[in-house]
Amino acid sequence: MNFDAKVGLVTGAASGIGRATALGFAQRGGTVVVADINPEGAEQVAAEIGASGGKALALVADVTTQADIDAMISRTVGEFGRLDFLHNNAFGMPGDDRFAARTGELDDQVWDKTLELGLTAVFQAMKRAIPEMRKNGGGAIVNTASISGLYADYGIAAYNAAKAGVINLTRVVAVEYARNGIRANCVCPGAINTPLIAPALEIAGFQDKFDAAIPIGRLGEPEEIANVVLFLASDLASFVTGSAFVADGGQTAKTGSPSFLAEG
Repeated sequence: MNFDAKVGLVTGAASGIGRATALGFAQRGGTVVVADINPEGAEQVAAEIGASGGKALALVADVTTQADIDAMISRTVGEFGRLDFLHNNAFGMPGDDRFAARTGELDDQVWDKTLELGLTAVFQAMKRAIPEMRKNGGGAIVNTASISGLYADYGIAAYNAAKAGVINLTRVVAVEYARNGIRANCVCPGAINTPLIAPALEIAGFQDKFDAAIPIGRLGEPEEIANVVLFLASDLASFVTGSAFVADGGQTAKTGSPSFLAEG
């Protein structure tokens, strides 16, 4: 994969999958805008890219704020003259126990915030990026969805709804703009070793539950998801659009039925 002369914008790029994508894009010759709500984290990733000989710009952006999204896109194009690749990856969960609740008890504010960050922000960023990509004859959009957008989890309805929405919104954009040279895909990670999942892993026995649910027997690493994202952004995926790529260690391939044989 080669991204020479390409300009990419990655949201949520200060850590986890976004960080790995930004580093990987730059390592392969691309110029990358590292956007995150965490200014220190964004600067650190941009500095790491620069120290390795790459080219990066750190931007502070709250993707739930339309003004920040406008500024993020306009600064990217103003600084580098184009936008070839957008990775909508930013996401965060409410910092209390209200996030996990059955639908009948789900807090309205948690629902609104989760959909705002997990779905509306993706729409707003694509809406503003698409005209810039059309000016250059096309581009690639990769949205971070989740396997939780493909099936039902117990107790996280807002997250399930947001990620399912991302998957179908991505497909709509793929259909609408295919003739304009814009490809849109999403990646659906399973359980990945990122800061987002860290609180759950502190619960006694939770790591073992994850490992047991995943046929490969471990959590995924951010770089493993970034590799899928970068493939979808590259010319190697020139005939791929409207797809939801699952990268979950086999979790969704495994049925809920008990095994009749010892595993191993």
